[in-house]
Amino acid sequence: MDKHKEELKALTIILRASSSVEKVVKKDMSSHGLNATEFTVLELLYSKGRQPIQMIGKQILLASSSITYVVDRLEEKGFVLRVADQTDRRVTFCELTDKGERLMTAIFPKHAEKIAELFQDCTPEEVTVLQSILKKVGYKAKDLLN
Repeated sequence: MDKHKEELKALTIILRASSSVEKVVKKDMSSHGLNATEFTVLELLYSKGRQPIQMIGKQILLASSSITYVVDRLEEKGFVLRVADQTDRRVTFCELTDKGERLMTAIFPKHAEKIAELFQDCTPEEVTVLQSILKKVGYKAKDLLN
């Protein structure tokens, strides 16, 4: 019974920490006039370059209908462009515009600093251990859903 008590306590800590971290990250993103999904798409394109729209959803775990909406909004703001594949008409790429590139060049370093601030009380070894443990728990949760 004591083991289950500690596991429940660990779960409560994960959920509370996740909620607090999410609030910090969302506040940081919204300070730039972006919601979390918009920022995540821009971050993906900034770090990996042009991506097929169909793959963006898979990479950031979002439904294709939602990706279409987010790309539409980012396109309206002038941050991204849709570019048709010249060899396969079924594929459309999404890429940053110059305006999107300038935005991410300006805000990404500040965002990275905010993330670093979240972990400033942890050693690099603790961050590595945290990654490993959270992956184990996450993969197990995924297995339990199947």
